[in-house]
Amino acid sequence: MVGGLLIRNSAMVIGGDIVQGDLRVVAGKIASGAPGGGLEPLDGEPLIDGEGLHLLPGAIDPQVHFREPGQSEKEDIGSGSRAAAAGGVTAFLDMPNNVPAATTMEAMQAKLDSAAHSAVTHHGFFIGATPNNVVDLQQAVGTPDAPSPTTGICGIKVFMGSSTGDLLVHQQQHLEDIFAGTAGIIAVHAEDEDRLNARKPEFAHRTEGAAHAEGRDSETALIATQRAAALAESHRHRLHVLHLTSALEADWLASNKSALITTEVCPQHLTFDDRDVAERDTRLVMNPPIRYAEDRETLWRRLRDGTIDCIATDHAPHTLENKMLGFPQAHSGMPGVETSLPLMLTHAADGMCSVPDVVGWMCEGPARVYGMTGKGRLAEGMDADLVLVDMETHREVRDADTWTRVGWTALNRMALTGWPMLTIVDGVVVHSRDSNGELRGNAVACLLYTSTSPRDGLLSPMPSSA
Repeated sequence: MVGGLLIRNSAMVIGGDIVQGDLRVVAGKIASGAPGGGLEPLDGEPLIDGEGLHLLPGAIDPQVHFREPGQSEKEDIGSGSRAAAAGGVTAFLDMPNNVPAATTMEAMQAKLDSAAHSAVTHHGFFIGATPNNVVDLQQAVGTPDAPSPTTGICGIKVFMGSSTGDLLVHQQQHLEDIFAGTAGIIAVHAEDEDRLNARKPEFAHRTEGAAHAEGRDSETALIATQRAAALAESHRHRLHVLHLTSALEADWLASNKSALITTEVCPQHLTFDDRDVAERDTRLVMNPPIRYAEDRETLWRRLRDGTIDCIATDHAPHTLENKMLGFPQAHSGMPGVETSLPLMLTHAADGMCSVPDVVGWMCEGPARVYGMTGKGRLAEGMDADLVLVDMETHREVRDADTWTRVGWTALNRMALTGWPMLTIVDGVVVHSRDSNGELRGNAVACLLYTSTSPRDGLLSPMPSSA
Protein backbone atom coordinates (compact mmCIF):
# COMPACT_ATOMS: atom_id res chain seq x y z
CA MET A 1 0.00 0.00 0.00
CA VAL A 2 1.33 3.44 -0.96
CA GLY A 3 -0.06 6.87 -0.32
CA GLY A 4 0.21 10.55 -1.12
CA LEU A 5 0.13 13.63 1.11
CA LEU A 6 1.50 17.14 1.61
CA ILE A 7 3.49 18.12 4.72
CA ARG A 8 3.71 21.88 5.20
CA ASN A 9 5.76 24.17 7.41
CA SER A 10 8.06 21.60 8.98
CA ALA A 11 11.77 21.92 9.77
CA MET A 12 13.12 19.47 7.19
CA VAL A 13 16.49 17.81 7.80
CA ILE A 14 18.19 17.78 4.40
CA GLY A 15 21.82 16.73 4.43
CA GLY A 16 23.53 18.66 7.20
CA ASP A 17 20.99 21.46 7.18
CA ILE A 18 17.59 22.14 8.74
CA VAL A 19 15.32 23.98 6.31
CA GLN A 20 11.78 25.20 6.93
CA GLY A 21 9.47 24.21 4.11
CA ASP A 22 7.03 21.82 2.48
CA LEU A 23 7.30 18.27 1.13
CA ARG A 24 4.94 16.42 -1.20
CA VAL A 25 4.51 12.65 -1.43
CA VAL A 26 2.99 10.98 -4.49
CA ALA A 27 2.47 7.21 -4.81
CA GLY A 28 4.70 6.44 -1.86
CA LYS A 29 7.67 8.50 -3.08
CA ILE A 30 8.95 11.96 -2.29
CA ALA A 31 7.81 13.94 -5.32
CA SER A 32 9.04 17.40 -4.43
CA GLY A 33 10.37 19.54 -1.64
CA ALA A 34 10.08 23.29 -1.28
CA PRO A 35 12.53 24.97 1.09
CA GLY A 36 10.79 28.11 2.23
CA GLY A 37 7.36 26.59 1.53
CA GLY A 38 4.90 27.49 -1.18
CA LEU A 39 3.44 24.12 -2.18
CA GLU A 40 -0.32 24.34 -2.54
CA PRO A 41 -2.64 21.40 -1.73
CA LEU A 42 -4.05 19.46 -4.67
CA ASP A 43 -7.68 18.41 -4.83
CA GLY A 44 -8.29 15.63 -2.32
CA GLU A 45 -4.67 15.58 -1.13
CA PRO A 46 -4.26 14.83 2.59
CA LEU A 47 -2.62 17.79 4.33
CA ILE A 48 -0.36 17.56 7.40
CA ASP A 49 0.60 20.71 9.30
CA GLY A 50 4.22 20.28 10.39
CA GLU A 51 4.45 23.61 12.21
CA GLY A 52 6.75 23.26 15.21
CA LEU A 53 7.94 19.80 14.17
CA HIS A 54 11.11 18.42 12.55
CA LEU A 55 10.69 16.21 9.47
CA LEU A 56 13.24 13.40 9.25
CA PRO A 57 13.68 10.35 7.03
CA GLY A 58 12.36 7.30 8.82
CA ALA A 59 14.99 5.69 11.02
CA ILE A 60 16.42 2.31 10.00
CA ASP A 61 17.25 -0.17 12.76
CA PRO A 62 19.72 -2.70 11.34
CA GLN A 63 19.76 -5.02 14.36
CA VAL A 64 16.63 -6.27 16.12
CA HIS A 65 15.59 -9.60 17.63
CA PHE A 66 11.84 -9.91 17.20
CA ARG A 67 11.76 -13.50 18.63
CA GLU A 68 9.62 -15.07 15.91
CA PRO A 69 9.44 -18.02 15.73
CA GLY A 70 9.62 -19.69 19.09
CA GLN A 71 9.33 -16.94 21.71
CA SER A 72 6.25 -14.98 20.74
CA GLU A 73 5.47 -14.30 24.41
CA LYS A 74 8.42 -11.86 24.22
CA GLU A 75 7.87 -10.43 20.73
CA ASP A 76 6.81 -11.34 17.24
CA ILE A 77 7.30 -9.59 13.92
CA GLY A 78 3.95 -7.82 14.13
CA SER A 79 4.39 -6.49 17.68
CA GLY A 80 8.02 -5.59 17.02
CA SER A 81 7.18 -3.65 13.86
CA ARG A 82 4.45 -1.70 15.68
CA ALA A 83 6.97 -0.84 18.41
CA ALA A 84 9.39 0.26 15.69
CA ALA A 85 6.76 2.48 14.09
CA ALA A 86 5.97 4.04 17.48
CA GLY A 87 9.62 5.02 17.71
CA GLY A 88 9.91 6.51 14.22
CA VAL A 89 11.67 3.43 12.82
CA THR A 90 10.34 2.66 9.35
CA ALA A 91 12.61 -0.27 8.49
CA PHE A 92 14.31 -3.02 10.47
CA LEU A 93 16.71 -5.92 9.94
CA ASP A 94 15.92 -8.93 12.12
CA MET A 95 18.38 -11.49 13.51
CA PRO A 96 18.18 -15.32 13.20
CA ASN A 97 18.54 -16.49 16.82
CA ASN A 98 15.05 -17.87 16.96
CA VAL A 99 13.72 -21.20 18.24
CA PRO A 100 14.64 -22.98 16.04
CA ALA A 101 17.34 -20.75 14.59
CA ALA A 102 16.76 -19.38 11.08
CA THR A 103 19.60 -21.16 9.28
CA THR A 104 17.88 -22.59 6.18
CA MET A 105 15.96 -21.17 3.26
CA GLU A 106 12.83 -22.89 4.54
CA ALA A 107 13.12 -21.08 7.87
CA MET A 108 13.88 -17.79 6.16
CA GLN A 109 10.88 -18.10 3.88
CA ALA A 110 8.63 -18.70 6.87
CA LYS A 111 9.81 -15.43 8.44
CA LEU A 112 9.42 -13.55 5.15
CA ASP A 113 5.88 -14.87 4.73
CA SER A 114 4.95 -13.93 8.27
CA ALA A 115 6.35 -10.42 7.92
CA ALA A 116 4.51 -9.85 4.65
CA HIS A 117 1.23 -10.13 6.52
CA SER A 118 2.05 -8.66 9.92
CA ALA A 119 4.76 -6.01 9.63
CA VAL A 120 3.69 -2.36 9.28
CA THR A 121 7.20 -1.26 8.31
CA HIS A 122 9.80 -2.32 5.79
CA HIS A 123 11.92 -5.27 6.83
CA GLY A 124 14.77 -7.61 6.04
CA PHE A 125 16.22 -10.71 7.70
CA PHE A 126 19.63 -12.21 8.40
CA ILE A 127 20.24 -15.90 7.85
CA GLY A 128 22.21 -17.51 10.66
CA ALA A 129 25.54 -19.24 10.14
CA THR A 130 26.36 -22.57 11.78
CA PRO A 131 29.58 -24.59 11.59
CA ASN A 132 28.16 -26.66 8.71
CA ASN A 133 25.52 -24.73 6.74
CA VAL A 134 27.61 -23.01 4.05
CA VAL A 135 25.38 -24.53 1.35
CA ASP A 136 22.29 -23.00 2.98
CA LEU A 137 24.04 -19.63 3.18
CA GLN A 138 24.95 -19.83 -0.49
CA GLN A 139 21.33 -20.54 -1.38
CA ALA A 140 20.37 -17.35 0.43
CA VAL A 141 23.07 -14.93 -0.74
CA GLY A 142 25.14 -16.68 -3.43
CA THR A 143 28.90 -17.17 -3.76
CA PRO A 144 31.74 -14.67 -4.25
CA ASP A 145 31.80 -15.48 -7.97
CA ALA A 146 28.01 -15.48 -8.32
CA PRO A 147 26.26 -13.23 -5.77
CA SER A 148 22.52 -13.92 -5.77
CA PRO A 149 20.83 -12.23 -2.82
CA THR A 150 17.33 -13.40 -2.04
CA THR A 151 14.81 -10.57 -1.75
CA GLY A 152 14.34 -9.78 1.92
CA ILE A 153 17.54 -11.50 3.09
CA CYS A 154 20.05 -8.82 4.01
CA GLY A 155 23.11 -10.87 4.95
CA ILE A 156 24.67 -13.53 7.15
CA LYS A 157 24.84 -13.36 10.95
CA VAL A 158 27.81 -15.00 12.67
CA PHE A 159 27.97 -15.46 16.44
CA MET A 160 31.67 -15.83 17.28
CA GLY A 161 30.63 -16.05 20.93
CA SER A 162 27.60 -15.79 23.21
CA SER A 163 25.36 -17.80 20.92
CA THR A 164 22.15 -19.76 21.26
CA GLY A 165 21.12 -23.06 19.74
CA ASP A 166 23.53 -24.19 17.02
CA LEU A 167 24.61 -20.68 15.98
CA LEU A 168 28.06 -20.64 17.59
CA VAL A 169 30.83 -20.43 14.97
CA HIS A 170 34.25 -19.90 16.55
CA GLN A 171 36.51 -22.58 15.08
CA GLN A 172 38.88 -21.00 12.58
CA GLN A 173 38.23 -23.42 9.72
CA HIS A 174 34.48 -22.98 9.94
CA LEU A 175 34.89 -19.20 9.85
CA GLU A 176 37.25 -19.49 6.88
CA ASP A 177 34.70 -21.61 5.02
CA ILE A 178 31.96 -19.02 5.54
CA PHE A 179 34.05 -16.01 4.57
CA ALA A 180 35.54 -17.83 1.56
CA GLY A 181 32.35 -19.40 0.25
CA THR A 182 29.61 -16.77 0.51
CA ALA A 183 28.63 -13.40 -0.93
CA GLY A 184 27.04 -10.33 0.59
CA ILE A 185 27.69 -8.91 4.03
CA ILE A 186 28.63 -10.84 7.16
CA ALA A 187 27.50 -9.27 10.44
CA VAL A 188 29.44 -10.53 13.45
CA HIS A 189 28.72 -10.68 17.16
CA ALA A 190 32.33 -10.23 18.20
CA GLU A 191 33.09 -11.85 21.55
CA ASP A 192 35.77 -14.51 21.79
CA GLU A 193 34.21 -17.77 22.96
CA ASP A 194 37.45 -19.26 24.30
CA ARG A 195 38.17 -16.24 26.47
CA LEU A 196 34.56 -16.13 27.68
CA ASN A 197 34.76 -19.75 28.79
CA ALA A 198 38.21 -19.34 30.35
CA ARG A 199 37.04 -16.43 32.49
CA LYS A 200 33.77 -17.96 33.71
CA PRO A 201 35.24 -19.80 36.74
CA GLU A 202 36.86 -16.59 38.00
CA PHE A 203 33.48 -14.83 38.13
CA ALA A 204 31.18 -17.74 38.98
CA HIS A 205 30.76 -16.58 42.59
CA ARG A 206 29.85 -12.97 41.71
CA THR A 207 26.21 -11.91 42.02
CA GLU A 208 26.44 -8.17 41.41
CA GLY A 209 25.85 -6.67 37.98
CA ALA A 210 29.33 -5.11 37.87
CA ALA A 211 30.77 -8.58 37.31
CA HIS A 212 29.16 -8.75 33.88
CA ALA A 213 31.43 -6.16 32.28
CA GLU A 214 34.45 -7.44 34.22
CA GLY A 215 33.99 -11.00 33.02
CA ARG A 216 33.13 -10.07 29.43
CA ASP A 217 36.00 -7.60 29.28
CA SER A 218 37.14 -5.39 26.43
CA GLU A 219 39.88 -7.85 25.48
CA THR A 220 37.20 -10.50 24.88
CA ALA A 221 35.59 -8.20 22.34
CA LEU A 222 38.84 -7.01 20.75
CA ILE A 223 40.15 -10.54 20.08
CA ALA A 224 37.01 -11.45 18.15
CA THR A 225 36.90 -8.14 16.27
CA GLN A 226 40.51 -8.55 15.18
CA ARG A 227 39.86 -12.14 14.04
CA ALA A 228 36.81 -11.07 12.04
CA ALA A 229 38.69 -8.16 10.45
CA ALA A 230 41.56 -10.47 9.45
CA LEU A 231 39.09 -12.89 7.85
CA ALA A 232 37.44 -10.05 5.94
CA GLU A 233 40.75 -8.80 4.61
CA SER A 234 42.03 -12.28 3.75
CA HIS A 235 38.92 -13.19 1.76
CA ARG A 236 38.04 -9.66 0.55
CA HIS A 237 34.62 -10.03 2.11
CA ARG A 238 32.34 -7.27 3.44
CA LEU A 239 32.18 -7.34 7.23
CA HIS A 240 29.93 -5.48 9.66
CA VAL A 241 30.96 -5.56 13.31
CA LEU A 242 27.85 -5.39 15.45
CA HIS A 243 27.33 -3.30 18.62
CA LEU A 244 30.73 -1.89 19.57
CA THR A 245 31.00 -1.37 23.31
CA SER A 246 34.64 -0.73 24.17
CA ALA A 247 37.19 2.02 23.71
CA LEU A 248 39.72 -0.71 22.97
CA GLU A 249 37.80 -1.94 19.90
CA ALA A 250 36.81 1.50 18.68
CA ASP A 251 40.35 2.88 18.85
CA TRP A 252 41.77 -0.22 17.15
CA LEU A 253 39.23 0.08 14.33
CA ALA A 254 40.05 3.76 13.91
CA SER A 255 43.55 2.73 12.80
CA ASN A 256 42.82 -0.62 11.15
CA LYS A 257 39.38 -0.44 9.52
CA SER A 258 39.47 -0.75 5.74
CA ALA A 259 36.72 -0.02 3.22
CA LEU A 260 35.58 -3.64 3.62
CA ILE A 261 34.63 -3.10 7.26
CA THR A 262 31.78 -1.15 8.84
CA THR A 263 30.50 -1.06 12.38
CA GLU A 264 27.73 0.24 14.63
CA VAL A 265 27.01 1.32 18.19
CA CYS A 266 23.83 1.08 20.27
CA PRO A 267 22.17 4.06 22.00
CA GLN A 268 22.43 2.34 25.38
CA HIS A 269 26.21 2.18 25.10
CA LEU A 270 26.27 5.93 24.34
CA THR A 271 24.03 6.66 27.32
CA PHE A 272 24.85 4.40 30.26
CA ASP A 273 27.92 3.22 32.14
CA ASP A 274 28.64 1.01 35.13
CA ARG A 275 27.09 3.53 37.53
CA ASP A 276 23.77 3.19 35.73
CA VAL A 277 24.04 -0.61 35.85
CA ALA A 278 24.38 -0.33 39.62
CA GLU A 279 21.21 1.81 39.72
CA ARG A 280 19.02 0.08 37.12
CA ASP A 281 20.38 -3.38 37.86
CA THR A 282 19.62 -6.27 35.51
CA ARG A 283 17.49 -4.17 33.15
CA LEU A 284 20.87 -3.05 31.78
CA VAL A 285 22.44 -6.51 31.55
CA MET A 286 23.18 -7.31 27.90
CA ASN A 287 25.80 -8.88 25.64
CA PRO A 288 28.20 -7.24 25.03
CA PRO A 289 27.84 -5.37 28.31
CA ILE A 290 27.44 -1.77 29.36
CA ARG A 291 31.00 -0.72 30.28
CA TYR A 292 32.59 2.40 31.76
CA ALA A 293 32.51 6.17 31.33
CA GLU A 294 35.76 6.17 29.35
CA ASP A 295 34.29 3.59 26.95
CA ARG A 296 31.14 5.64 26.47
CA GLU A 297 33.15 8.79 25.79
CA THR A 298 35.36 7.03 23.26
CA LEU A 299 32.36 5.57 21.45
CA TRP A 300 30.97 9.09 21.08
CA ARG A 301 34.31 10.31 19.74
CA ARG A 302 34.56 7.47 17.22
CA LEU A 303 30.96 7.98 16.15
CA ARG A 304 31.64 11.65 15.48
CA ASP A 305 34.86 10.99 13.54
CA GLY A 306 33.27 8.37 11.26
CA THR A 307 34.96 5.25 12.61
CA ILE A 308 31.51 4.03 13.66
CA ASP A 309 29.17 4.06 10.67
CA CYS A 310 25.69 3.83 12.12
CA ILE A 311 23.45 3.20 15.12
CA ALA A 312 21.42 0.05 15.85
CA THR A 313 19.43 -0.92 18.91
CA ASP A 314 20.07 -4.66 19.37
CA HIS A 315 16.42 -4.73 20.48
CA ALA A 316 16.36 -7.97 22.47
CA PRO A 317 13.20 -8.27 24.59
CA HIS A 318 12.85 -10.65 27.51
CA THR A 319 10.00 -10.86 29.96
CA LEU A 320 10.43 -8.71 33.03
CA GLU A 321 10.26 -11.89 35.10
CA ASN A 322 13.32 -13.19 33.23
CA LYS A 323 15.12 -9.89 33.78
CA MET A 324 14.38 -9.83 37.52
CA LEU A 325 16.02 -13.17 38.31
CA GLY A 326 19.13 -11.45 39.60
CA PHE A 327 22.67 -11.69 38.28
CA PRO A 328 23.92 -13.93 36.71
CA GLN A 329 20.62 -15.74 36.10
CA ALA A 330 18.88 -12.72 34.53
CA HIS A 331 18.53 -12.98 30.75
CA SER A 332 20.75 -10.65 28.74
CA GLY A 333 19.19 -8.05 26.46
CA MET A 334 16.76 -5.12 26.48
CA PRO A 335 14.04 -3.68 24.23
CA GLY A 336 14.98 -0.45 22.51
CA VAL A 337 13.51 -0.07 19.04
CA GLU A 338 10.78 2.38 20.09
CA THR A 339 12.96 4.62 22.27
CA SER A 340 16.15 4.77 20.20
CA LEU A 341 15.28 7.82 18.11
CA PRO A 342 13.90 9.90 21.02
CA LEU A 343 16.96 8.93 23.08
CA MET A 344 19.40 10.05 20.40
CA LEU A 345 17.40 13.23 19.73
CA THR A 346 17.54 13.91 23.47
CA HIS A 347 21.33 13.69 23.22
CA ALA A 348 21.07 16.21 20.37
CA ALA A 349 18.92 18.53 22.49
CA ASP A 350 21.52 18.22 25.26
CA GLY A 351 24.33 19.28 22.91
CA MET A 352 26.07 15.93 22.42
CA CYS A 353 25.40 16.09 18.69
CA SER A 354 23.04 17.74 16.21
CA VAL A 355 19.73 16.59 14.77
CA PRO A 356 21.36 16.19 11.31
CA ASP A 357 24.03 14.04 13.02
CA VAL A 358 21.29 11.73 14.31
CA VAL A 359 19.80 11.49 10.82
CA GLY A 360 23.24 10.64 9.46
CA TRP A 361 23.75 7.85 12.00
CA MET A 362 20.22 6.38 12.13
CA CYS A 363 18.93 6.94 8.58
CA GLU A 364 21.70 7.54 6.05
CA GLY A 365 24.25 5.35 7.82
CA PRO A 366 22.33 2.05 7.87
CA ALA A 367 21.12 2.64 4.30
CA ARG A 368 24.72 3.14 3.17
CA VAL A 369 26.12 0.16 5.12
CA TYR A 370 23.53 -2.24 3.72
CA GLY A 371 23.20 -0.72 0.24
CA MET A 372 19.52 0.13 0.59
CA THR A 373 18.21 2.08 -2.35
CA GLY A 374 15.62 4.81 -1.79
CA LYS A 375 16.15 4.98 1.97
CA GLY A 376 17.69 7.34 4.50
CA ARG A 377 17.34 10.82 2.94
CA LEU A 378 14.76 13.50 2.18
CA ALA A 379 15.19 13.90 -1.57
CA GLU A 380 13.05 13.66 -4.68
CA GLY A 381 12.53 10.08 -5.77
CA MET A 382 13.31 8.59 -2.36
CA ASP A 383 10.80 6.38 -0.55
CA ALA A 384 8.31 8.34 1.54
CA ASP A 385 9.37 6.75 4.82
CA LEU A 386 9.16 9.76 7.12
CA VAL A 387 8.85 10.81 10.74
CA LEU A 388 7.67 14.11 12.24
CA VAL A 389 9.22 14.65 15.67
CA ASP A 390 8.61 17.14 18.46
CA MET A 391 11.93 18.60 19.61
CA GLU A 392 10.36 20.96 22.14
CA THR A 393 8.46 18.72 24.56
CA HIS A 394 10.13 16.50 27.16
CA ARG A 395 8.00 13.55 28.19
CA GLU A 396 8.84 10.87 30.74
CA VAL A 397 8.66 7.33 29.40
CA ARG A 398 7.20 4.59 31.62
CA ASP A 399 6.94 0.84 31.18
CA ALA A 400 3.22 1.17 30.44
CA ASP A 401 3.93 3.45 27.46
CA THR A 402 5.66 0.75 25.43
CA TRP A 403 4.42 -1.23 22.44
CA THR A 404 6.90 -4.07 22.81
CA ARG A 405 5.10 -7.19 24.00
CA VAL A 406 7.27 -7.51 27.12
CA GLY A 407 5.90 -4.18 28.35
CA TRP A 408 8.99 -2.56 29.87
CA THR A 409 11.90 -0.32 29.02
CA ALA A 410 15.35 0.13 30.51
CA LEU A 411 14.69 3.88 30.17
CA ASN A 412 11.79 3.76 32.64
CA ARG A 413 11.20 7.23 34.21
CA MET A 414 13.67 8.99 31.90
CA ALA A 415 12.46 12.24 30.27
CA LEU A 416 13.10 12.28 26.52
CA THR A 417 12.43 14.69 23.70
CA GLY A 418 12.15 14.06 19.97
CA TRP A 419 9.09 11.83 20.27
CA PRO A 420 7.62 10.93 16.86
CA MET A 421 4.22 12.56 16.35
CA LEU A 422 3.60 10.86 12.99
CA THR A 423 5.41 7.89 11.47
CA ILE A 424 4.84 7.42 7.74
CA VAL A 425 5.71 4.36 5.63
CA ASP A 426 5.34 4.54 1.85
CA GLY A 427 3.33 7.72 2.28
CA VAL A 428 0.87 6.09 4.72
CA VAL A 429 0.63 7.11 8.38
CA VAL A 430 1.23 4.00 10.51
CA HIS A 431 1.56 5.57 13.96
CA SER A 432 0.43 8.84 15.53
CA ARG A 433 0.99 10.51 18.86
CA ASP A 434 -1.07 13.33 20.36
CA SER A 435 0.96 15.95 22.19
CA ASN A 436 -1.68 15.98 24.90
CA GLY A 437 -2.52 12.28 24.82
CA GLU A 438 -0.99 9.06 26.08
CA LEU A 439 2.68 8.71 25.25
CA ARG A 440 2.05 5.24 23.84
CA GLY A 441 0.24 6.76 20.87
CA ASN A 442 -1.90 5.02 18.28
CA ALA A 443 -1.15 2.39 15.65
CA VAL A 444 -3.06 3.99 12.79
CA ALA A 445 -2.70 1.65 9.88
CA CYS A 446 -1.49 -1.66 11.30
CA LEU A 447 -4.88 -3.28 10.72
CA LEU A 448 -4.72 -2.45 7.03
CA TYR A 449 -2.13 -5.13 6.44
CA THR A 450 -4.01 -8.39 6.54
CA SER A 451 -3.61 -11.76 4.94
CA THR A 452 -5.21 -10.31 1.82
CA SER A 453 -3.26 -7.04 1.88
CA PRO A 454 0.37 -7.71 2.80
CA ARG A 455 2.94 -5.02 3.44
CA ASP A 456 4.67 -4.19 0.19
CA GLY A 457 8.38 -3.59 -0.16
CA LEU A 458 10.85 -5.88 1.56
CA LEU A 459 14.23 -4.37 2.21
CA SER A 460 16.62 -6.01 -0.19
CA PRO A 461 20.12 -4.58 0.13
CA MET A 462 22.23 -4.48 -2.99
CA PRO A 463 24.78 -7.29 -3.47
CA SER A 464 27.89 -6.43 -1.52
CA SER A 465 31.18 -8.18 -2.18
CA ALA A 466 34.79 -7.34 -2.85
